[in-house]
Amino acid sequence: MRYSQLLLPTTKETPAEAEVVSHQLLVRGGFIRKLTSGMYTYLPLGFLALQKVVGIVREEMNRAGAQEILMPMVQPGDLWQESGRWKKYGPELLRFQDRHDRDYCLGPTHEEVVTDIARRELQSYRQLPINLYQIQTKFRDEIRPRFGLMRGREFMMKDAYSFDVDDAGANRSYEIMRQAYTRIFARCGLEFRAVEADSGTIGGSYSHEFMVLAETGEDTLVICDTCPYAANVEKAAIAPPDETGADSMRSEVRKVATPGLKQVDKVAEFFKISQSGVIKTMIYLADGEPVAALVRGDREVQPVKMKNLLGANEVEVLDEEQVWQRTRLPVGYLGPMGLGIKVVADQEVMRMVDAVAGANEKGFHCTGVNPGRDFQPDVAGDLRQIAADDRCPVCGGGLRLKEGIEVGHIFKLGTNYSEAMHATFQGSDGQQNPFIMGCYGIGVSRVVAAAIEQNHDAKGIIFPVPLAPFQVIVLNLNPKDETFCRVADGLYNDLRAHGLDVLYDDRDERPGSKFNDADLLGIPYRLTVGKTYEKEGKVELRSRRTGATEVWALDEAVAHIAGLVRQVPA
Repeated sequence: MRYSQLLLPTTKETPAEAEVVSHQLLVRGGFIRKLTSGMYTYLPLGFLALQKVVGIVREEMNRAGAQEILMPMVQPGDLWQESGRWKKYGPELLRFQDRHDRDYCLGPTHEEVVTDIARRELQSYRQLPINLYQIQTKFRDEIRPRFGLMRGREFMMKDAYSFDVDDAGANRSYEIMRQAYTRIFARCGLEFRAVEADSGTIGGSYSHEFMVLAETGEDTLVICDTCPYAANVEKAAIAPPDETGADSMRSEVRKVATPGLKQVDKVAEFFKISQSGVIKTMIYLADGEPVAALVRGDREVQPVKMKNLLGANEVEVLDEEQVWQRTRLPVGYLGPMGLGIKVVADQEVMRMVDAVAGANEKGFHCTGVNPGRDFQPDVAGDLRQIAADDRCPVCGGGLRLKEGIEVGHIFKLGTNYSEAMHATFQGSDGQQNPFIMGCYGIGVSRVVAAAIEQNHDAKGIIFPVPLAPFQVIVLNLNPKDETFCRVADGLYNDLRAHGLDVLYDDRDERPGSKFNDADLLGIPYRLTVGKTYEKEGKVELRSRRTGATEVWALDEAVAHIAGLVRQVPA
């Protein structure tokens, strides 16, 4: 493509609303333009980058035996009523009614639709296993769209759904997809990890997220230094603490005046103990009901773990005023004894001896508080956020916390949807059985943004070769000279003849502007017809990633560049 004919509105100005690097560079590079909150138009370069991801995803899904379909984005509400997600999914599901007052929604995901296809079209075990996938636009009505393509309302996604006769088959389908995803993100040229994750609103018993490692990532990963264990902090398991001593060693409860001491650190200092000796009590709202969560004073509640322990759909922390309105209890002096509401406790709390806790009376705390004797939670388990000093739950090794960006998620759904929607097939024994399902998503547009978050410098984007909208940019630094134009035109045509994607900068612009735009766009290789050609009859080849510059004769340059591009594994 000739630059002079391309819609490529680059700009030096960083948009005020762009908070992360990928958003800034995609706008500055003329890849995308905002239509409204969380919704973007892909201009030619943005669309080309998107299609590079789509091509890799489609090839690997087809290689894995999946079959591509295309389902409607608009979905009837009665399917979501059947699955039980119409209310459960929450306000991110954009609901509306047609002219006949029938309920519909814009699809954030397609479990219901594909399950409906299965129950209509798959009648026998002989038709299984099968994996159906699509690459399509989705819509989720995010409360606060931000970070450009990282968390928009409308986005492109690949979603696949497997149907099997039994758990063993479902496990094989899951493993096939796990391997396919590993190939996809490796081919994209990204540094990534597959981590254990929470299944969220999709449901199911087991899932992995594929995370691109980047300092600007919005998720925190827990990675073991010794074994392959890796998990999202929402899922990261914590081994149960050691057992404590005998009950006879324990003190009696004593109420102590602690006026003005509301923070854990102040309470611990007053009693001359470490914060680990304090029971921290926080009030949450779980599906509309207040619940007290107990952790050690030096720990933090992990809301997703709390939601799973309680079997709740929604969990949110209450502020001081909301706690008083709902419970008439004073924040800062809350404790587990006599609360009068449901209590969920972390497993560490259940091992504490002679702890300090709030007395549920303003200005007072209690000492000698012991779980089991002085209070009994309704639910106990792994409730807290993992910390850097925790040990790996698998091997006991050290852990590292790293930032990451979710670009893919695979789930074992089991029979969640097939049972709810009465989707069955006839087994080899003649009986009707529910499909065992799996679900596998890739945020195609997020991959583009994540690649930029991981690959950029002060000058602009540094695209991995497989994702670059163009692999080579040819710069003609003297477009008014016929000889320069003949050489540059020849290089452009020869590179295209070798099957490369080439941008030809034939504009009548200053060399500095051309160099800056090439760096901003992140095109992997820059071939320049300039002073070196004028003096030596040769052209300069520069790598965007390394900055290394080489000089090549005209009859060797094209073959060399083609070889560099083809070194990337497919």
